[in-house]
Amino acid sequence: MKVVHVVPSIAAEASGPSYSIPALCRALARRDVDVDLHVLAPAPDLSEPHFTIRAHPALPVVGRLGISPAMRQALRSAATTLDVLHNHSLWMMPNVYPAAAVRGTRCKLVVSPRGTLSAWSLRRSKWSKRAFWWAGQGAVLRAAACFHATAEEEADDVRRAGFSAPIAVIPNGIELPLPAQTGAPPGELRRLLFLGRIHPVKGIDVLLRSWRAVQAGAPDWELVLAGPDEDGYLAKVQALAAELGVERVRFAGPVYGAEKSACYRQADLYVLPSRSENFGMTVAEALAHGIPAIVSKAAPWSGLDTHDCGWWVEFGDAPLTDCLRTALALSPAELRARGTRGRAWMERDFSWDGIGMRMHETYTWLTGGGMAPPWVRVTR
Repeated sequence: MKVVHVVPSIAAEASGPSYSIPALCRALARRDVDVDLHVLAPAPDLSEPHFTIRAHPALPVVGRLGISPAMRQALRSAATTLDVLHNHSLWMMPNVYPAAAVRGTRCKLVVSPRGTLSAWSLRRSKWSKRAFWWAGQGAVLRAAACFHATAEEEADDVRRAGFSAPIAVIPNGIELPLPAQTGAPPGELRRLLFLGRIHPVKGIDVLLRSWRAVQAGAPDWELVLAGPDEDGYLAKVQALAAELGVERVRFAGPVYGAEKSACYRQADLYVLPSRSENFGMTVAEALAHGIPAIVSKAAPWSGLDTHDCGWWVEFGDAPLTDCLRTALALSPAELRARGTRGRAWMERDFSWDGIGMRMHETYTWLTGGGMAPPWVRVTR
């Protein structure tokens, strides 16, 4: 089976797709799928041993759109011999080229919205997206033989957008680190960690207001905010922290690789109070490190309650404040027990080998017919 994946960029290490899409390609390659990944240049590493990464130059005009005649031609040429062309994300030209590429071929188009069809995302730059929709993005979605959603909530977004093609609901996977003791080093404050992009969608303003409400009752805790600044939002967050008069808040900046893993290991509790998430890769990462998590219901993590490894709460100041009061009062042993259950859940249901198997079987069904796999929604 020959498959090409397309995503505008894998250059941002802090971005979930920059990790999950190459990891998915790797998992498929381990199943003897012939995989190429097409991206815009620059790509961080072209020496991937399991599959081929092809980076295409973009024109310097209207840089945000990622206009690349080289990518368009390469996809069109490749599609004549492909079984599946799998597009990730929307709203850039690399996400428009796949529909034209598969036209008139036997190649099946799969589309992963990656959160771009959520209500919150559609409200952002609404008029620009409407124009882009009529310029070609809508045609891509109408041409999809199958959608891929990382959670049931994202599948609902696809249906609300009016599309009736089958939807494969397959989560992102996670690579489990070696087991290790977690929590703040002896003699230091216990750590409530947020790790992710410093961006309005992440609900950091809500977190700061809730932290101010609970800080007096949790004198042995500190709040650590780690992640890269996006569009200058860090300055606004720091100004809000000063205005609120919050205490024991530390801005750790971006963390990658081993430093990122150490950041998780030194935390006692993870928090993601997002306004919108199609998956929330950092939640899986925290759980894989054995850290329990508090996550808003704008992210698809109901399993935190089901598996008793954290808290899934309504979005907003009051629900998060109430949850923090409960969680910060627990002993280190009680939090570690929840973290242990979370890691076991990740190991059982989110291994990349299992995710690769499900995606491969989805492709096989899509190209060969027969009974749909159980994770595929065939009808509305």
